Amino acid sequence: MNVTVTQLTNEFLDSYARVGGINHLDGKNLPSKREIAVITVDLLRLLFPGYFAEEVMHLSQVKTETATLIESVLVRLEGQIRRSLEYVPPPGAKKKDLPGLARQWTLEFLASLPNVRDLLCTDVEAAYNGDPAALSKEEVILAYPFVEAIAVQRLAHELHRKQVALLPRIMTEWAHSRSGLDLHPGARIGTHFFVDHCTGTVVGETTDIGSHVKLYQGVGLVARSLAGGQALRGQKRHPTLEDRVTIYAGATIMGGDTVIGAGSTVGANVFLTHSVPANSLVISEDAKVKVMPKTDRNVPILDFQI
Repeated sequence: MNVTVTQLTNEFLDSYARVGGINHLDGKNLPSKREIAVITVDLLRLLFPGYFAEEVMHLSQVKTETATLIESVLVRLEGQIRRSLEYVPPPGAKKKDLPGLARQWTLEFLASLPNVRDLLCTDVEAAYNGDPAALSKEEVILAYPFVEAIAVQRLAHELHRKQVALLPRIMTEWAHSRSGLDLHPGARIGTHFFVDHCTGTVVGETTDIGSHVKLYQGVGLVARSLAGGQALRGQKRHPTLEDRVTIYAGATIMGGDTVIGAGSTVGANVFLTHSVPANSLVISEDAKVKVMPKTDRNVPILDFQI
């Protein structure tokens, strides 16, 4: 089959014209995923000075380094927020107002970071106190992927609250790809949150999580059904976990009207679609296990229930 570069180019151009999906054309650009990833790393450097940078920072340099980094992030993030506002302008905003609005929202976002740091300190504390394998809080910050994931979610949540388009989701999906923990920026999460191991855990957009909540790997806080598609936008689709709830590995909690009462524990692999009162213990019973020889799968060696 003889195909020329010209032919291939024309086929791609036909595809672009037919189905779209092109960015960076004619001066109207969507936010840059790569630039947002770089900005996110710099935001982590502001949240945890010295932990997300290779160079050694001395005490005498902290003020200068922090001011320099804030100024750099301000300029770059403002540009990305302006692109988002051009993509989805706030109701009633005029095009000429968008640059000023981008500047204002960026400054307000950066002003929220000290409060985000306060929340993250409680998360690090929860991780350290909740994991006997943790040697120190420094190890938790340096080595636990959960810390990076919750830090990015809390940052992205501040932008999500302002209804900045695209940026919050790009940020949390970047963290998801690195940590295996899928935290939607819209989820509202209280203090002292910890996801042990974190791989495969999913927290949906309209989830409400109280304080001192602990999850394990593979937990799903998900919608009962998405068959309604875009008609469900803005509705409460994901569960609510009240304070001091623990959910063990592989459990799935579904539905926007499902509330797990304060102080409750949900056991591993539970599939739950209804609310439970405070101080409940929810377990899965009568799971039958069979052990059979590979040569004859119809004759069990052991047959028991757990």
